[in-house]
Amino acid sequence: MLALSCLLILAAVVMYFVARAQSSSRLRLGAVAALLGGVLFGIASSVYVVSAYEVGVPVTFGKVGAPMTSGIQLKAPFTDVTSFSTRPVDLNLSDEDVVEVRSSQGGVMYAEVTVKWAVIPAKAVDLYRLAGNEAAIQQRLVYPDSREIVRNVFARHTSEQGYASAREQINAEIGRLIKERLAPRGVDVTAVNLRNVKPSDALQKQIDRKIQQKEATERAIEATRTAEEESKRRKIEAEGIARANKILDDSLTDKVLMNQCIEAYRDAAKENPVYAVPCGSGDGTPVIVDGSSRN
Repeated sequence: MLALSCLLILAAVVMYFVARAQSSSRLRLGAVAALLGGVLFGIASSVYVVSAYEVGVPVTFGKVGAPMTSGIQLKAPFTDVTSFSTRPVDLNLSDEDVVEVRSSQGGVMYAEVTVKWAVIPAKAVDLYRLAGNEAAIQQRLVYPDSREIVRNVFARHTSEQGYASAREQINAEIGRLIKERLAPRGVDVTAVNLRNVKPSDALQKQIDRKIQQKEATERAIEATRTAEEESKRRKIEAEGIARANKILDDSLTDKVLMNQCIEAYRDAAKENPVYAVPCGSGDGTPVIVDGSSRN
């Protein structure tokens, strides 16, 4: 635009002198129009409009100036302005960009991560020096640093922690490290989401074998516990029977047995009024039971 302004002013000067020599009013009007056009284009080249949610970085002959905020800004005609959007951007590490990680045990997993980031307006100059333009920020800074940190964090955890028990802890650690890495460079990481962790085929087979071994161990433990409880039950039952037998043995004296024998034959003597009862140890006289006395 500045070059066009200079050409129009030069054309206006030439047309003015030609018009003066030829006394041509048409050339004079053309010279005036060219001069006005040159001035307008010159003014336009000194004004730059920074859109909303953007920040501009002015560069004049290789020298980087202070960031420009949203609105109309004045600049030197030879100054170029590079704009950076301050809106949040999502970096999706999935599909072809999925991160292949290894646990501390060597197990291979595939982590899908989303990193939400935005440009820090006050540090737009630092970003310009590091990346050069908005498109290069993600490819040169956010993308490689995020993948590196994801790999490093998973390498400090076991396979089981990576795909199951420590997912939230790993997600928080990845988010913290990415923020600490990118914030000094002018990138504000607002959120990190560890969406999915998928074990490789080889690791999945190891997981399945481990689950089967664990289930077999649990079944063996349960069988052992059941056998121990059954053994205890039988022992308690045997001890109870032994105690009952001992009590019975202690209570059945010869006299008690004699009385029980007599009572039994007394009932039998109802049909035979006189009944010989063979009770006792067998070395004494038989007891004669008279069943008629009960009537």
